[in-house]
Amino acid sequence: MAVLTWDDTGLRFFETGVSKAVLYIPNVSGVYDHGYAWNGITAVTESPSGADTTPFYADNIKYLNLVAAEDFGAKIEAYTYPDAFAQCDGTASPQVGVTIAQQTRKTFGLAYRTKLGNDLLAADYGYKLHLVYGATAAPSERAYTTVNDKPEAITFSWAVTTTPASVSGYKATALLTIDSTKVNAAALALLETALYGSAGIDPRLPTPDEVIAFFAGTTTMVTPTAPTYVLGTHTITIPTLAGVVYQIDGVTKNAGAVVITKDTVVTAKPATGYAFNAVSDDDWFFSYT
Repeated sequence: MAVLTWDDTGLRFFETGVSKAVLYIPNVSGVYDHGYAWNGITAVTESPSGADTTPFYADNIKYLNLVAAEDFGAKIEAYTYPDAFAQCDGTASPQVGVTIAQQTRKTFGLAYRTKLGNDLLAADYGYKLHLVYGATAAPSERAYTTVNDKPEAITFSWAVTTTPASVSGYKATALLTIDSTKVNAAALALLETALYGSAGIDPRLPTPDEVIAFFAGTTTMVTPTAPTYVLGTHTITIPTLAGVVYQIDGVTKNAGAVVITKDTVVTAKPATGYAFNAVSDDDWFFSYT
């Protein structure tokens, strides 16, 4: 075996910063199919908890330790937040410009990026993507103070709890982390296209299984086929295409005819193990009249 050494050149790593935060709102099926850029985030504090041990004794010795389930929480701090986050913060808007508090808080997903650095490249060595699932924001205080000779912008903060998402072959989790210095660059680009969107493709938060599939080399590229529409009968025909899930108002539709009674948008989402080509269009508007 080699002799251990410390602080070798290029191996003095550190992590810093937070940027490129995205808020994801789930549809009625629980799919995080809409992403919103979150400007002004100043800090995300990850706070795992649980995993407490309970000792059991037998035969005059400590017989075993049982470990409790682990939980994931966080604290988000920001100067502002997307309008879409209001529903996650217990706020509704009955009229434009009018908001009411103490409403039901909707769950959300979150993605953010932190920088990786070392002694050679400083903070440009790489980055990590952090993906959070099943988050719920708790009420938080807001301190409004007078303007004085040392003005400060209000900082909003939210304590976040989570409900883990399922992962095939593993325990459910609320947090996935991807290290850009260790994963395949092409797979990482596919994931970032999904997270941030591209021309014709809305940003979304893939499931943990989808994320893992990107880096397992089992992702198949597909271009969704546009549904067809007959105005006279108000009938949309959903295509049959492997790897593409078509939805209306967040509800998955099987291939075949769908009769509409109002203006309708059909959206396409990749199934697990698939990803859309960058030039794809993933939503189509059909007018009832």
